[in-house]
Amino acid sequence: MSNIFTKRLTKELRDLQANPPAGILIDKADDDLKLWRVVMSGAEGTLYQGEQFKLQFKFSNNYPLESPEVIFLDTVPIHPHIYSNGHICLSILYDQWSPALTISSVCLSIQSMLSSATKKERPPDNAMYIMTAKKSPKATTWAFHDDKV
Repeated sequence: MSNIFTKRLTKELRDLQANPPAGILIDKADDDLKLWRVVMSGAEGTLYQGEQFKLQFKFSNNYPLESPEVIFLDTVPIHPHIYSNGHICLSILYDQWSPALTISSVCLSIQSMLSSATKKERPPDNAMYIMTAKKSPKATTWAFHDDKV
């Protein structure tokens, strides 16, 4: 594990535990910092108000130069950019990743994506994606074409 990896994630974990954004809580972080679980609440006044979701963050030794793998666990929200296997189609998790982003900002982006949904529905290609998807969403070549939802 690189020193930058350990320092950065330790700081982010400490910051998130001390000052979590509204509706975001660290549920668990492994001792080696490579696996985190975050509980996210649907924002008030949205389709997901009153609902809670668990996100799993997996970090490679290249974090923060490389994005974490982020998936929904257990109850997966029904959303046009979230597949029923928990994979999330969100550009900042893949080709639009920047080392300036933090776990907190990723959580807020996902929460914002949920908040902007106007109806609960799966992506139109959900069934096909589920049949062909690799275990990691990072192994998918995503096409980002709809930023209205």
